[in-house]
Amino acid sequence: MKQASATTVAPEAPHGHQALSAYITARFDEFSRSQKDVAQYIVDHLDEAAFQTAEELARRANTSSSTVVRFSQALGFEGFPELQQAARDEYRRRPPSGEALVSGGPLFSLDHTEFESALAADHVNVEDTAHKLSRSDVEAAIDAIVSSEKVLIAGTDQMAFFASYLRHLLMLLDVRAEIVASPSQEALGRLSRIDEQTLVIGLSAGRAHPLITRTMKLARHRGAKTLAITDATLSDVARMARIRLYYSSNTPAFVRSHTALLSIIQALAFGVYSRDAQQYDVRIKAFRLK
Repeated sequence: MKQASATTVAPEAPHGHQALSAYITARFDEFSRSQKDVAQYIVDHLDEAAFQTAEELARRANTSSSTVVRFSQALGFEGFPELQQAARDEYRRRPPSGEALVSGGPLFSLDHTEFESALAADHVNVEDTAHKLSRSDVEAAIDAIVSSEKVLIAGTDQMAFFASYLRHLLMLLDVRAEIVASPSQEALGRLSRIDEQTLVIGLSAGRAHPLITRTMKLARHRGAKTLAITDATLSDVARMARIRLYYSSNTPAFVRSHTALLSIIQALAFGVYSRDAQQYDVRIKAFRLK
């Protein structure tokens, strides 16, 4: 690995070697757009990057294997195998995650099926997300929902489902909520009404859709409160948000896992409900009787 300049050197890891994820984070702004996709994925899914092929990593990061190789060289490695070795070294130095899961015994036997592997990964994702979430950030998110006159939830493609579900849960609690899921005239009209009394929630997985990025930029420009719920710690959506909640999306399957995202959404709604359970119980009962 080439020596970075003094202004970009990140904290050193044990044994005098700079951790790969810290090195990537320090140089993130230098990369091209496609290389940033690779960088984000490696930082947030180090365990997968350490043992996948360049082709598999490229598919996960929605880019090409040649981009993965060029990214490795941009970091100062001869190729992807050298980058992968650095990822393995950092992964082995990290404290084991999911210790509570191990102490309770494995979910499945060693010869588990692909179906069981996906379930086990989701089990760990929820646990890993719970460990990484900051209580202060969670409370800030709940406070923002409760205190805002209206909530605008932005999520496109697969995130549109989760945006709609969060809106449904908040509407049950009499929280005025709207969604932006596409660049339609109606959605753009909702963006035009963002003001200081609005909470804008941006949902993203990996590289955020341009509509979500523009929504967060507009919210920040107009002084609105902003909350990002994402699986990418280096995403533009997270950078522009005042409150950030990260979830783990590791999986052996062919798409990212959103199990932990669903858990966060339901837990947030329950947090809002718990602020005045008696009042909300009356409203939810009335809603069910309609």
